Amino acid sequence: MSAAFLCAELGITNDPRPDHAQYMAQYLAILKNDKKAIFAAAAAASAATDYILAFSRKHREEAA
Repeated sequence: MSAAFLCAELGITNDPRPDHAQYMAQYLAILKNDKKAIFAAAAAASAATDYILAFSRKHREEAA
């Protein structure tokens, strides 16, 4: 999820790869067993995205 959030924030396109289906199948299995897992994953992904983008923002501010 973090990768998707970062791509959206930075305007990066992401072309699907063959292994994406396997990756998503693992998440689907988790979601079938825990209906709240998506919320925990999204919160963690959002926090990770904010953390990563903070470095980019800091770098841009220092350069200005």
